[in-house]
Amino acid sequence: MEVILDKGNPDILIPAEGTYPYVRGGVSSWIAQLMQGLPQYTFGIAFIGSRRQDYSPTPLFKFPDNLVYMVQIYMFDEQEQPEITPNDGDPKAFEMVEELHEWFKHTHTHQSLPDTIRHLNFYLSTIDESTFLFSRESWKFITRKNQEYGSDIAFIDYFWTVRNIHMPIWRIAKLAKFIGNRGKIVHSPSTGYAGFLATLLSYDQARPYILTEHGIYTKERKIDLLASSLFLHKKLELFQKSDEENYIKTMWVKFFEGIGRLSYHQADHIFSLFGKAQATQIQFGADAAKCRIIPNGVDVERLGATLSSRPETIPPVITLIGRVVSIKDIKTFIRAIRITANTIPDIEGWIVGPDDEDAAYVAECRELIHILDLQDHIKFLGFQNIVDILPQSGLLTLTSISEGMPLVILEGFAAGVPCVSTDVGSCRELIYGGEEPGDQALGSAGRVCQIANPTELAAGYIELLSDSDRWHQAQDTAIKRVNRFYTQQRFLENYRKIYDETFQRINRSWQA
Repeated sequence: MEVILDKGNPDILIPAEGTYPYVRGGVSSWIAQLMQGLPQYTFGIAFIGSRRQDYSPTPLFKFPDNLVYMVQIYMFDEQEQPEITPNDGDPKAFEMVEELHEWFKHTHTHQSLPDTIRHLNFYLSTIDESTFLFSRESWKFITRKNQEYGSDIAFIDYFWTVRNIHMPIWRIAKLAKFIGNRGKIVHSPSTGYAGFLATLLSYDQARPYILTEHGIYTKERKIDLLASSLFLHKKLELFQKSDEENYIKTMWVKFFEGIGRLSYHQADHIFSLFGKAQATQIQFGADAAKCRIIPNGVDVERLGATLSSRPETIPPVITLIGRVVSIKDIKTFIRAIRITANTIPDIEGWIVGPDDEDAAYVAECRELIHILDLQDHIKFLGFQNIVDILPQSGLLTLTSISEGMPLVILEGFAAGVPCVSTDVGSCRELIYGGEEPGDQALGSAGRVCQIANPTELAAGYIELLSDSDRWHQAQDTAIKRVNRFYTQQRFLENYRKIYDETFQRINRSWQA
């Protein structure tokens, strides 16, 4: 654990798993927007990373004055490993572990996690990290479970999977103990490890817990696991055969489903960004009575000012703003540009975002550009100020295989740039209109396409860039939609009311 900043006890503590302040975009931008837009509150950040080497060595955001506390932990760094201390372990304690194991097995149960297991002391005293990793009782427990459920796979694979699934739990518990009573409210932007930290803090200190899920964490982790056999934080090599791989993936999925339900059970409020996400939360175990939708919002005045910088003609430039990683499916974008270039010879595809997260994937993308002879058509621009990029763009595109509510689409709309997107997250609602009265009547602000379909994406690019009337209609819809339903002012006012109501409830309980 490392304290980066300590200027007082924050009003709101945000657990940030792999996001702010060491990664740009997405949830990181949302956290920065929330802090900067609500200066009447003080904030704290509990950064949860995999390994230090996986992130920027320095913060990528300037800290606002109302950020008063920051602590960070890297769950898989060597210095976080405990000293080997062999011990017998307590058989009665492992009866509680059995109870926990049974709870995790039942994916869709609405039964609350047993109280004894929700106590922070369970992880720090009853079954501490050393007991789990080095005790005889732990060895017996893992061996028995392997014989019951995984006898067809190599024991060494099962053993190390169990250890690597569970080790972060104790790191998070130690972080919760270290944080103590800092933060009057805990507000997590995801379930997962951040949500687990929020759950422990909320239960241990009896403080309110607000959950805003941007993407559905459990669903995204399933995508990660299905996408690669080498998964979770640079992906430990665990597999020898496909049946082993599938069983171990199932173990990870059930773990993430379990800690997701744990977050849902403990949270006082559960927010999602759009209707389909809310339905998925309920499907994964959230109480519908706790659920509400609060969409993202953008600074329409700042971005709208870029309209005066746009050229009179539509630029033959398709811009993808995002990280160069597999979940963004940059390769499909590259293939779509190849198809588009056959009809629009001067087309350019701009990839705007960091390319230092997955070097192997970046190399594959560059090789694909070379194979398809697109060196003159596709540019990697790295991180850029979108105020400079958007006026030069004819279209925005998003080719991801999973998203929540992409801020970049809303930012593009505010700057008058239509979008062609895959059908993920809230993209269909953003482009064709959501459930707000009058939204769908505004019309289409672009086009929605199937995932991993470069032909359909290219058809959308060509349709909009080749038809000025169609493009201007989409631009008009985009501007109207974002200004009516997705403003930063509306977004911040929603959270101001929630924070105010929560603090009023805290004050009433103290007075009582």
